[in-house]
Amino acid sequence: MPDYNSLISFLLKPLLSHPDALRVDFESNSKSDRVWIRVAFDPEDRGRVFGKGGRTIQAVRTVVMTAAQEFGHSTRFEVFDPTPSTTSDDSQNYNLERQERQEVTVERPRINVEKPKRREIIN
Repeated sequence: MPDYNSLISFLLKPLLSHPDALRVDFESNSKSDRVWIRVAFDPEDRGRVFGKGGRTIQAVRTVVMTAAQEFGHSTRFEVFDPTPSTTSDDSQNYNLERQERQEVTVERPRINVEKPKRREIIN
């Protein structure tokens, strides 16, 4: 069985400004054919770890899953955020404000415009 903890530490620690905050949690079932890996790190390092468009964390996930497949394991790799960010609260507030705006209906004056009459073409 591969040492997932050292593999993930090897891949992620160079990206972290707080490498001591890296936490790797590893679980497997009784048959040891399914592996569940959770990774947590300092929220300040989120941008470096995820990378542009999530490419960096996807590459780490691919390496870990490939190592697991070599040993016949199926892997689930998750990034765990121990401290919820304030942006989630901001997005909830935004959604509430948006719903409140949608509930307010504004009556607009109706403008009566005559439709142009159709001309018949006579051949």
